[in-house]
Amino acid sequence: MPDKRGHRGPHPEDHRLFAPDQWPALRTAVADLSLLLSRDYAMDSSLKLVGDHFQLDSRQRLAVMRASCSDQSLALRYAHAVPPEQLRGHVLHLDGYNVLTTIESALGHGIVIRGRDGCLRDMASLHGHYKRVAETQPALQLIGQTLADLAIARADFLLDAPVSNSGRLKTIMLQLAAQNHWPWTVTLVPDPDAILARSPHIIATADSVILDGARNPKGTPPPRLFNLTGLIVQRHVPQAALVDVSSPSA
Repeated sequence: MPDKRGHRGPHPEDHRLFAPDQWPALRTAVADLSLLLSRDYAMDSSLKLVGDHFQLDSRQRLAVMRASCSDQSLALRYAHAVPPEQLRGHVLHLDGYNVLTTIESALGHGIVIRGRDGCLRDMASLHGHYKRVAETQPALQLIGQTLADLAIARADFLLDAPVSNSGRLKTIMLQLAAQNHWPWTVTLVPDPDAILARSPHIIATADSVILDGARNPKGTPPPRLFNLTGLIVQRHVPQAALVDVSSPSA
């Protein structure tokens, strides 16, 4: 069945699953799962335990999983975070789809989760296929304008080559960059995660595996992180359907 969606909008049940009256349970679930992860319990079994306890729907469980992290991971991510004022003159490596779909979701009123580490994560899943939506062009404009305001030296976007339509998206991005004189490169690669994890430059992603340095050679510190999506949503998308589960308090 062809993908006929025209927006990166919410799931039909999201208005119920992520209504404000659900936030206290979701926040406590994030706190409980993070505690188990801090004690080295496995993610799958811990998520089932927490999800069953709070009787969470599958999408709520996905949100809790994406928002949670161990105390050790939290400290590591904070230690390698870079504030906006330090971006000037630096090269930024971007997890292309990770950044773009989050901003698309924010613009399309899709649910965006603020996790324990302060990073934003959407609920969209590409499943090997990317479809341009109404929010794509505005999202790219916001990304470009924000990067220009930060006065970065260059933005290097990495797109997953196996995802269909990556070539078309690359063309759109490069045309937009040329029109606005933005210093962008866009590269299709088999596995952006492996490159980002070893990048000597500041990176923009909310991928937990990359942030924790799990893909790095032994003894190599995780890359420096800039929370680009958080900054864009804060500055430019006040209408975003942001669900903040970063705190166990209501």
